[in-house]
Amino acid sequence: MGGGGSGSKAGPRVMESVEDVDLSAVRYERPPMQAPHLTGFPLRAFVWFMESPLFGPLVTSVLKKQNNMTQMLQQTVIPDRPMYFPEYPPQEPEQGVVIIAEDRDPVDRVEEALQCLTPYDPSGRFTSADERNPFLYWKIRDFAYAYRSGITTPSAVAEHVILGVEEWNNKTPPMPMLVYFNAEDLRKQADASTKRFEQGNPISILDGIFVAIKDDIDCFPYPSKGATTFFDQIRSVEKDAVCVARLRRCGVIFIGKANMHELGLGVTGNNANYGTVRNPHSIDRYTGGSSSGPAAIVSSGLCSAAIGTDGGGSVRIPSSLCGIVGLKTTYGRTDMTGSLCDAGTVEVGSPLTASVEDAMLVYSALAGCRPTDILTLRPSPLCVPNLVSSDNSNILQSVKVGKYTEWFNDVSDIEISNTCDSALNLLCSTFGCQIEEIVLPELEEMRTAHLVSIGSESFCDLNPHYQAGRRAELTLDTRTSLALFGSFTSTDYVASQCLRRRIMYYHMEAFKKVDVIATPTTGITAPKIPPSALKLGESDYVVSANLMRFILAANLLGLPAITVPVGHDKQGLPIGLQLIGRPWGEASLLRVASAVEELCLKRRNRPSTFYDILKA
Repeated sequence: MGGGGSGSKAGPRVMESVEDVDLSAVRYERPPMQAPHLTGFPLRAFVWFMESPLFGPLVTSVLKKQNNMTQMLQQTVIPDRPMYFPEYPPQEPEQGVVIIAEDRDPVDRVEEALQCLTPYDPSGRFTSADERNPFLYWKIRDFAYAYRSGITTPSAVAEHVILGVEEWNNKTPPMPMLVYFNAEDLRKQADASTKRFEQGNPISILDGIFVAIKDDIDCFPYPSKGATTFFDQIRSVEKDAVCVARLRRCGVIFIGKANMHELGLGVTGNNANYGTVRNPHSIDRYTGGSSSGPAAIVSSGLCSAAIGTDGGGSVRIPSSLCGIVGLKTTYGRTDMTGSLCDAGTVEVGSPLTASVEDAMLVYSALAGCRPTDILTLRPSPLCVPNLVSSDNSNILQSVKVGKYTEWFNDVSDIEISNTCDSALNLLCSTFGCQIEEIVLPELEEMRTAHLVSIGSESFCDLNPHYQAGRRAELTLDTRTSLALFGSFTSTDYVASQCLRRRIMYYHMEAFKKVDVIATPTTGITAPKIPPSALKLGESDYVVSANLMRFILAANLLGLPAITVPVGHDKQGLPIGLQLIGRPWGEASLLRVASAVEELCLKRRNRPSTFYDILKA
């Protein structure tokens, strides 16, 4: 699937200049992925080989050659400068938006976003069913209405949350969505919020809203373990991460630290330390990862929103598999100070919510670049779509949706692509927008460049602890990943950054023709959890590749992306549609996602494992 090149036994392959690649000659081929699927004792033995000074280099060399990485990174001349973090051309202003300036108080920004939503109508939400608006989840505005009208209080809801957490921890099998939970702290936060409502002084629409924080983001006074057994011993939490502080300023109630794939180094959500989070739609299935706990806890109804991190689809994959909304922001749009991954070039902190409007409200509170990123990335103004504008339908009518059909259809079951196709066709027939065929070359190179980038950055962060004897305290699949990551050379990393510049060029060329790029979010629906994987973990790079097939551009290139639930497969497992936007184009994504969500609402089912904290 490369963009062109030449080579022979006599010399290296030489890639064409990106400007010379003939897009009409590009043919999509599924990127090969060869790696053993291992659980239990075979996984333990494989890790021993991977970490062995004698056998490890041989094993990693074979794996990289089998997956074409050696030829791509070491035996190819790439005629492009490296791009070590996303570099964006200047962007045209988005249409029909309201600017919620970054330097404003989060409370004011949330109020601005609230005014951009369609008027709230509680009818059918608290009384009888409304067929025109089928009930799935309580939204943030439902809680705000219930608190303000005296239907309930944050303290009363907190008791339902506590009962739900305790009940699910004691289930067979257990649903370990949180790695740190303090009922008394939750009651204390809820009591303060209740008093604000009693006094008629709620801080914002987010006051009293229950939110979970992924365990790699600081939320004082909870420890940040990254779902390891030891990280809190070597890194103390002194204050909230910046994004958490912004939410706390708005009156949010934090219910604890959510479970995750250890250190974010996996996309299934398997965790042998605290138990593997189970999918609320089918408890024998994975949630996806690495934000497994955040996705499950929102999907199950225990909170309205959660904050995760997305470095390789870690917000969008679990959101899609659990049937909720996951927004991945532009790289640098959210200040990552106070997270375990704040030094990388592919990862961002982002919201997981039950609805697009909730994603918009939470995003308006937590977004905002760090000062250094403002200087280097030159972000477009922070804004949200004005969904009540008279121009909203006209703007949607002008939207051009890019679709690379051969890639779009590369799924394990055609039901996935057909469901996503149906959602796009419904969007176009309703609003008059157009689907444009596009071609995105070098998708195999993109996968390799992303793996080397996130792998090298993760290994660099963890290597001091790895070398200091903490290796044995990590799970087996984490150790497998780190052994592979540690084999990447400086040559591999620089070559990957040269590929990053090429992939950016192709996507920016596509965005000259289209406004968003649409794909299925994942190539498979939620995979089954092998019973043998629960105790010692699992290594399955083929499943990981299927889950990550469509999500890598948003991370490697730092583009914003969102997954919206659009239906279910024959087994009742959720299917997500992904929309990828131009740099800094979150508002445009939210507009289109809101329209897709509304059109597909009746195709969406509540999970079989659900806890109603507002009516319980």
